[in-house]
Amino acid sequence: MADASHAEHPNSPGGTAAIDSVRNQVAQLIADPAENLSQADVSREANVNTSTLSRFLKSAYPGDNAEIAMKLAKWLDTRRTRAASQGQLPTAPAFVDTTISRRVLAALGYAQMAGDIAVVYGGAGLGKTKATRRYAEQHSSVWLVEMTRSHGRLLGALERIAATLGLRGIAREPAKVQDKIHDRVEGTGGLLVIDEAQHLDNDALEAIRAIHDATGIGVVLIGNEVLYSRLTGGKRDAGFAQLFSRIGKRVRLTRASAADADAIADAWNVEDAEARELLRDIVAKPGALRGATKCLRLASVSSAAGARGITAQHLVHAWQELGGAE
Repeated sequence: MADASHAEHPNSPGGTAAIDSVRNQVAQLIADPAENLSQADVSREANVNTSTLSRFLKSAYPGDNAEIAMKLAKWLDTRRTRAASQGQLPTAPAFVDTTISRRVLAALGYAQMAGDIAVVYGGAGLGKTKATRRYAEQHSSVWLVEMTRSHGRLLGALERIAATLGLRGIAREPAKVQDKIHDRVEGTGGLLVIDEAQHLDNDALEAIRAIHDATGIGVVLIGNEVLYSRLTGGKRDAGFAQLFSRIGKRVRLTRASAADADAIADAWNVEDAEARELLRDIVAKPGALRGATKCLRLASVSSAAGARGITAQHLVHAWQELGGAE
């Protein structure tokens, strides 16, 4: 395949050949099953109108073909650069078996098996989301919904859940969206996992409680300490009290342990004793396992680390670059 970075500039003399080169490269990428790339993907990533791209690839675009070719050539260059960079970066383990992940997995398994509600809460960077994704990969009828501030109210939360369930074209009315969700999950023995649940207001949480009551599926609310403090203290109306009374399992995650640090070190093949001890200190800080993973990834980029393995010195430098104390 020709290299777009060495192709003739589309606006240069003989630019037609360069335009054809770009056109052929894009068409070959879309046709290659291994790339898993559609015209819609290219249109979105290259910022080229879908209809324009389609006609350009068929050599039937009546407009400025050189301009479209230049956009696509930039996209090809960016794509190639990104692929080369990713090839140089170490890949973090997708999942590490830690004491924390085992507690999260146990809560998820209980909620699905018993058709109950569980709450998992604690500080950031402890691996709650990764453990949940692992569970979803290994079990059927598990729907992981990550909430944001934008989805905190009733309709936004229900629409977010509906989208995760693959439900489309529902009228933007809370009752209708909730009815469709009930129809979809009832009888599945499934598990609805709400991540970042601290963003939800009381009405949204009450609607999720109602989904559980109406269908019998398991529900797990995952969030920070704010989530649990709202469930247990302050002003609770009757509906919120109903949710609290239905919680069958509560898991509070406080801090990672030395054993968790050792598990991370093993996953990254860290053998240096001093480096492993330093990782134990890092996981005890805010950000915990996430911070340790970022530190290890940055440390392993070093050419010296590639040759001799990650040492304490590599970790110190990486930790400083991440803003840690010197």
